[in-house]
Amino acid sequence: MSSFDHDHLKKVVNIPNPLYQSLQGRYFVGQTEHVLFGKGRNAWGGLVNPEGSDVDLFVNAFTITNHSDQPFEAEIWFNPVVPGKPQVSNNVTPANTALCPLPEPEVKIEYAECVKGFPKKGVMAFRRIVQPQSTLVSDEDGKFIFPPGGSFIIFLVSPDHHDMIQAEVAFGWFEKSKFD
Repeated sequence: MSSFDHDHLKKVVNIPNPLYQSLQGRYFVGQTEHVLFGKGRNAWGGLVNPEGSDVDLFVNAFTITNHSDQPFEAEIWFNPVVPGKPQVSNNVTPANTALCPLPEPEVKIEYAECVKGFPKKGVMAFRRIVQPQSTLVSDEDGKFIFPPGGSFIIFLVSPDHHDMIQAEVAFGWFEKSKFD
């Protein structure tokens, strides 16, 4: 006879935060269109949390894909004023497609290509080198947090050669209501 009481066991499961956020309908993924830069012109892609969104943006992951045969530098900026006329990507989806209706993000993926100049204001938090014909992957676990009006921008710097580079930037993020 066992002294262990099986009837009073409780099952406890630990799940990663991104999965938890996805189950809640708050995790989204998406990417820019292909962007071109080079010959002294730059490009960028980023997550933009609009004023009045009433959500905080948590950056979970980003990737930068370099389709060219040349390396380039990517600058990661927090809350800058970026050059160029931004476009909004339609390549965005909730990670949990089993929900009905599908949730829609407040945060937008914006991007611009062949822009003159560099970001102003904000903070360039760090840089990365993106190798030729490769994808750089960075998991941030939601630690970069931006309130309404904030943005997380990946700025792609034109190398000192005359070839055009094609790249795209992708993101995974979750949003949490300011009222939760």
